Amino acid sequence: MRPSLSRVTHPSPAERVLSVLTAAHSMTVVSDGREPVEVHRLDGSRARGLVHLHEPSGSGPGARVPVRLEFTDIAPAPVRDRLRARVTVTGLLAAPYGAEAGGNTCVEFGRAVVEDGGGRTFVTLDELRDTDPDPIATGEAAMLTHLLDGHGELVPLLLRLVRPQPDKGAVRVLPLAMDRYGLTLRLEYPGTHRDARLPFAKPVTRIDQAGPRIHALLSAARRASHRNRLPL
Repeated sequence: MRPSLSRVTHPSPAERVLSVLTAAHSMTVVSDGREPVEVHRLDGSRARGLVHLHEPSGSGPGARVPVRLEFTDIAPAPVRDRLRARVTVTGLLAAPYGAEAGGNTCVEFGRAVVEDGGGRTFVTLDELRDTDPDPIATGEAAMLTHLLDGHGELVPLLLRLVRPQPDKGAVRVLPLAMDRYGLTLRLEYPGTHRDARLPFAKPVTRIDQAGPRIHALLSAARRASHRNRLPL
């Protein structure tokens, strides 16, 4: 049974994997000891080398070859250390994957691994299938960029909501990530940084709810009694 969204404040590892796969613009494919192949979805050309994940067939290995799909999740904002996560999917192919690959490629799913600030977690195909896509995943980069470029002066205001209160001496605060459950800020100090999570009052179920959730956080920050200011 899936947990009620109202009781969840962070995406699960399966949700993180699914969001990275959904929003990825590129991936690296390594199969049968060959050189890695870079596959780009949005490079100004037609999509190629599409990959579909399927459950294992249960048959013997035969002529199938192992494959590894590598994805990196990069923060859209110019934060310090922009790498947010790495996702690796392993499986089997009927033939080695090469630079000339086109059309669709079927991969018998082996396992997925997500590595981020919380550590390294394995995710099964059943967990991915039992996970709903985050409605924000494909629009997150554009929304965070708009928040920073169009309303960047309001981002430090959100420091009023951070608990525990941030240490003094932060030189910059930027939006690091956003998902259906909340917004993550990166507070940068000389030589180090800290991430702070601001959960939404309710998880987002449609992408058009994301803007009002951000406005609600800003409104709450304006009402907060204490002030945390970045140095001028």
